[in-house]
Amino acid sequence: MASLGFITIVVMIASLGGLLFGYDTGVIAGANDFLKSEFHLNAGMTGLVSSSIDLGAMVGVVVAGVLGDAIGRKKALMVAGLTFIICSLITASANGVTLLVLGRFLGGIGIGLASLLSPMYIAEIAPAKIRGRLIGSNQLAIVSGIFIVYFVNAAIVSTHSTVWNQTEGWRYMFAMGVIPGLIFFFLLFFVPESPRFQMKRNQEEAAMHTLSRVNGTEKARIEVNLIRESLQIVPDSFFQEITSPGIRKALGIGVLLAIFQQFTGTNAVGYYAPMIFKAAGAGVNASFYDTVWIGAIKVVFVIVLMLIVDRIGRKRLLVWNGYFMAIFLGLLGLVFALPHMITWLVMGLVFLHTIAYELSWGGGVWIVLAEIYPNSIRGRAMSIASFALWFATYLVAQFFPILLQAVGGTITFWIFAVFCVIMAIFMKRKVPETSGRTMESIQADWVAQK
Repeated sequence: MASLGFITIVVMIASLGGLLFGYDTGVIAGANDFLKSEFHLNAGMTGLVSSSIDLGAMVGVVVAGVLGDAIGRKKALMVAGLTFIICSLITASANGVTLLVLGRFLGGIGIGLASLLSPMYIAEIAPAKIRGRLIGSNQLAIVSGIFIVYFVNAAIVSTHSTVWNQTEGWRYMFAMGVIPGLIFFFLLFFVPESPRFQMKRNQEEAAMHTLSRVNGTEKARIEVNLIRESLQIVPDSFFQEITSPGIRKALGIGVLLAIFQQFTGTNAVGYYAPMIFKAAGAGVNASFYDTVWIGAIKVVFVIVLMLIVDRIGRKRLLVWNGYFMAIFLGLLGLVFALPHMITWLVMGLVFLHTIAYELSWGGGVWIVLAEIYPNSIRGRAMSIASFALWFATYLVAQFFPILLQAVGGTITFWIFAVFCVIMAIFMKRKVPETSGRTMESIQADWVAQK
């Protein structure tokens, strides 16, 4: 018998990897100013501390594809959970920049593992008709992690003195990441392995059992047959498979979508939100509470995305909101050009940009990346696309503060606006709709292309 409760619980547990991703990504927004004072960081070093997590993520996604294909998605996610725990402890106890960067780098490895494996695991176990919604739950977990850490940061900052926050407060911000890491690791013992990975390992009986609990026995038999056929059509050799023109095209589209996601400007806004609000005239505590609002907006509109993505489709959402983000970033650049910035207008435009991002490129890219690749090479193909994503994230995190200092907010945000227009046009012209289709039928279309 199909069980909605079963798939809901499994997806919730797998999505905790996304929550850890969000927590470790967002924690730096609260710690940045205090780290600058504690360790006397210049703009370049501030960028290094922020972006070291992205360098680690680049390593993590390369490892994730190979590890997920070798030991399974479930065990690889458990490795991610352990990595999050270790990195939180190292970063919280850092007594210098070297340990701080090391801890952030290890956290990046955990993020790289979770950012690839959580949506891939969910995609491989989810029913086709609600797959987009369930993969979207991973994005909901990511933004929930960001919201939680923004709230934690704001609570720590507002209840202690500036001096204490500069020496101790930021340590507590990082240390709190141990708690969700432990919860994620232990709950993974109670979820099954991905049925598509089980089929790759000739564990058909185990795959049939899992799919029966998801779709019911009759649909499970059909799906097992489709998976078996897809594994026979596509060789379990990445380098052999990418000689197919259609698969090369799918890989190229995935890489470009991953890069484009980071040039929406969202991580630049997220990492440095308190600095942006302070530059616009908000006080220290006020700027932290404004970032809490960003976290709340992310949670609400990812839920909206989950409700509409299977009905409206991935493609239309990404195209429309690409143009909307360009408009909001263009206006944000204009506001930064004014002699006296208007605080409420800056916050409003940041919030609108966040809404457009979460309704499209935030979760939508991960949904498409988890869907478009063949079963036999999905882990390795997603590794390449995710590596491109994290390399782009590194570039943004490393050079955004330098760019902001060198050319100012106006030019910086206009650059991101131009990228948003380019990515909307690319999505409209080059990317097929995947909503409501089985992963095997999507694969068949790519294989058929000459």
